[in-house]
Amino acid sequence: MPILRPTAAPYLGSQWICRGCLQQRLQSSGATAPSSTKYQKISVRNVRRRRIIWATVGGSLCLGAITSFQDVKHGAAVIQRSARVFGALVLNINDYRTVLSSKDKGKDEDGWQSMLKACHQRCAHRTLRVLEQNGSIFIKLGQHLSSMNYLLPVEWTRTFIPLQDHCPESSYEAIEQMFIDDTGQPIAAHFDSFDRQPIGAASLAQVHLATMKDTGAKVAVKVQHPALTEWVPLDLALTRLTFSTLRYFFPEYDLEWLSNEMELSLPQELDFALEGKNAIVTREYFKMIKDSPLVVPDVYWGRKRILVMEYIAGHRTDDLGYLDSNGIDRDEVSAALARIFNEMIFGDTPLHCDPHGGNIAIRRNDKRTGHNFDIILYDHGLYRDIPLQMRRNYAKLWLAVIDADEKGMRHYAHEVAGVTDDQFPLFASAITGRDYRAVTTSVVSIRTEEEKEVVSGAMGDGMLQELVQLLGQLPRIVLLILKTNDLTRNLDESLQTREGPVRNFLILARYCSRIVFREQMDVIRSRGSMLWVLQRLGAWSSYLRVEAKLSLYEWYVFFRRFARLSPLASI
Repeated sequence: MPILRPTAAPYLGSQWICRGCLQQRLQSSGATAPSSTKYQKISVRNVRRRRIIWATVGGSLCLGAITSFQDVKHGAAVIQRSARVFGALVLNINDYRTVLSSKDKGKDEDGWQSMLKACHQRCAHRTLRVLEQNGSIFIKLGQHLSSMNYLLPVEWTRTFIPLQDHCPESSYEAIEQMFIDDTGQPIAAHFDSFDRQPIGAASLAQVHLATMKDTGAKVAVKVQHPALTEWVPLDLALTRLTFSTLRYFFPEYDLEWLSNEMELSLPQELDFALEGKNAIVTREYFKMIKDSPLVVPDVYWGRKRILVMEYIAGHRTDDLGYLDSNGIDRDEVSAALARIFNEMIFGDTPLHCDPHGGNIAIRRNDKRTGHNFDIILYDHGLYRDIPLQMRRNYAKLWLAVIDADEKGMRHYAHEVAGVTDDQFPLFASAITGRDYRAVTTSVVSIRTEEEKEVVSGAMGDGMLQELVQLLGQLPRIVLLILKTNDLTRNLDESLQTREGPVRNFLILARYCSRIVFREQMDVIRSRGSMLWVLQRLGAWSSYLRVEAKLSLYEWYVFFRRFARLSPLASI
């Protein structure tokens, strides 16, 4: 039997009543019953109200459940990522402490060295699994460690080599959502076409080909991996804690400066809007340098996680088959690279601090005067400004190195990096990549296999510990300059040039002498001496003598190459 809610009629009170009883009361009182239509409207309204209430309650419960689920899911992932790092860290520390303590228990040297190498390999494999499973910035950390063969055991650097090609790809759906979050519009609102499959992927980002709306320009769209936003803060904290813990247990091998530099550099590398500005500054600066073959892709627009650039394709600098088949002289490529990065170090523009093989490409260009190729520079996320006085002192340091002036080298090594006399031999080897004996005789010579073995053996005999401590004390900008030196030296060696390092040292000397000359002119102007004309003439004559000497050497090197004579072993 249908049940009615209390009505507003004064004669019915407020109790619930069935329809039959209501009809009888109405008849006995002579009142008229409300129409059934009115009751139907009231009933429908109440049902709707109840449905809205239940829908609101149900939706709130569902949303709360989903949110709680996401929080629980994220919390579980945090625990899992952290547990992987802590688990490997504890096992590695215990492994090394066990092996190192066995040396004091009468273990023969050969047997102990075999145990240590096996320990290196176990710990490296254990760490590799964690880096691959956690991904994110751990891949980038592993890539950096794989190139530190001057600092880490070969078992570690060799094990981490696969990370150079082990870069994750984010799904198209994740990239689409990131576009909506960051620009308020889907990908289709910006581009007529957008390749779902990236043409390249790195540890922090991937690149897609696309076609701009309206203009039809073909562009390269660099997009950050969306997951980085979620995990970078945690992963940086885990990295910092890892190196701090290692320093606590092994204070003689303090690598905490690695995590410190990563914390400073990574936020800049993850800001693609800043990268776009860096690219524009570098592009405009090198436009003013006559005959420079450097090409920097133009920037259309950028956001913090998205960068749209001109698409310029090329080949890696170590693709020697491409260079040779297109008549591109390897020695000219090497010299051009030397000029570009010396201009960044000693000129008036910031320094690109990540010039590895994946960030530089070569393409043939017959329209260019002076060269038949372009050098394309990608990835402008990591730049540093070098203070003017440091540029000047660094130039004087290199001039002293080239002249084998040990007293001058020691003085300017202290001016540049605070290096003491005891630390100087190691610093000289680190900055030149040469044995100290070569530095004090003639660094402008081809490095022999015997010299490489001597340097490697010295690291194994205890110099490694001193190098770790030295690198931890150097200013960060000096560390980045050293890193750039290493990367450009590797680029040059991969080209397998005929001339070796001789020509590049001549180019370096020219840039150093130029900045020293400019400093002399500034000093003369600031003094306001009555003899400023004579002083300027003296500075000019000294500078021109150096320039003339270097020019003669360059022409001599060119003549020997043209005549197909053997390259100079040294200057």
